[in-house]
Amino acid sequence: MRPIKNYDASFLRPLLEEMVLIRRFEEKAGQMYGLKKIGGFCHLYNGQEAVCSGASRGMKHGVDVLLTGYRDHGHAIAMGMDPKGIMAELYGKITGVSKGKGGSMHLFDYEKGMWGGNGIVGGQIPLATGSAFAQKHKKNGGATICYFGDGAIHQGAFHEAMNLAELWKLPIVFICENNQYGMGTSVERASSVKDLYVKGQAYGIPSKMVDGMDVIAVYEEVKDALETARTKNQPSFLEIKTYRYKGHSMSDPAKYRTKEETEAYLLQDPILLLKKRMEEAGLLTEDDYKAIDKKAKEVVMQAVEFAEASPEPPREEIWADIYA
Repeated sequence: MRPIKNYDASFLRPLLEEMVLIRRFEEKAGQMYGLKKIGGFCHLYNGQEAVCSGASRGMKHGVDVLLTGYRDHGHAIAMGMDPKGIMAELYGKITGVSKGKGGSMHLFDYEKGMWGGNGIVGGQIPLATGSAFAQKHKKNGGATICYFGDGAIHQGAFHEAMNLAELWKLPIVFICENNQYGMGTSVERASSVKDLYVKGQAYGIPSKMVDGMDVIAVYEEVKDALETARTKNQPSFLEIKTYRYKGHSMSDPAKYRTKEETEAYLLQDPILLLKKRMEEAGLLTEDDYKAIDKKAKEVVMQAVEFAEASPEPPREEIWADIYA
């Protein structure tokens, strides 16, 4: 674990608050899905909160942009999107961030730099590479973060994008959120190379593994990689090792994992790890944490109430935003 002595409560507490909010949002999304308030696909982020929260703190918001896959609720919140608009999108309401047309997998906010969750496995990787290409030629001082899972890393687009990013020296940070399973298949059964970060080295890209349960480690490594991308047009690849506590999607009971494995990772819960370290440093009390948790639950309930009260998209909306 990285030391937290260099950080004060004004930096650490918002990180903890955000991770708790994401956890509570996902729990409520799962509950509402079970009540059939939310339809379609829904992939929860429980356990991976340190990745999106830590990485977001290392970004220059307003110039840097982010593209990710379909497990995107946490990223949207970490990029500053309103939980009300996100929940309304999950409900398919007109007040949703994509007017109720995108659903769980297609959260988007251009102004916030959240350039989309993507439903196609690995489909965001060439799009993000194109974003970095534009940033370099516009010379706007920004960089792109591209997230994908360990399942997407075997798509051909990953290898093509990595090659071009290094060849053209693009300001991009590729991040593999290795949560150990591509749907129900473990990394060990899917990849001949167990340490996925070495794949970046094949293209001459600086690559390393990061502890995805340690929000400080994620923040420091992503911040440094983004700074290198912006100042030197040097792409990099981070394999951030994490774990999802829920199934691949809401329809997945996750019976391919042992109870012992899941319990072992629950002991590494990124939220509880940061809480404990802040308490030991005298930066947080149990009452402080209870207040943070209470506020997060209130924000999530307000989001549900907003979604419940919002109208369905009008019928004519089906023809809006169609360009061809």
